[in-house]
Amino acid sequence: MRQKAASSGIRRQDKTVIRVLFICHGNICRSAAAEMVLTQMCREKRLTGIEVSSAAATREEIGNDIYPPMKKALQAKGYACLPHAARQTVRGDYDRYDFLIGMDDENLWDMKRIYGGDPENKISLLMDWAGENDREIDDPWYTRDFRGSLEQIERGCRGILQKILHGQDANDTALT
Repeated sequence: MRQKAASSGIRRQDKTVIRVLFICHGNICRSAAAEMVLTQMCREKRLTGIEVSSAAATREEIGNDIYPPMKKALQAKGYACLPHAARQTVRGDYDRYDFLIGMDDENLWDMKRIYGGDPENKISLLMDWAGENDREIDDPWYTRDFRGSLEQIERGCRGILQKILHGQDANDTALT
């Protein structure tokens, strides 16, 4: 069973920027899509104090662009697909980012291994932000349901914006 992060509100490295890093297995489907979705949502709301990025838990896809079927699903819903090259998360990301958000339990396990644990309770699942605790984002690499995974990602990203704007983290339940 996954340990819940403490509900301590916003944790920022400085007063002006909140840094969010999305992680999935290869950084070509779910985490890359989450980066594009949250980036566009922030742009549409004219939010400039949120920095969004994504990375992989593994090295298999390093340098690759968003997987074409995921890119097609994003574009069909009106999301801009910004230039992307998959990269693997590194230990230093733990200190750089305020929120490290995985797509499934395997990602969380990999993240904790890479970061040497989670002493500041920065790691969560994306669906925790949508109030769907312990729910994973389906991996469209296997399900082939890119649209369905994108809908889950959108729910999670809406939850991130709502909670961050109200000074909460993934496990605060007042708005869910």
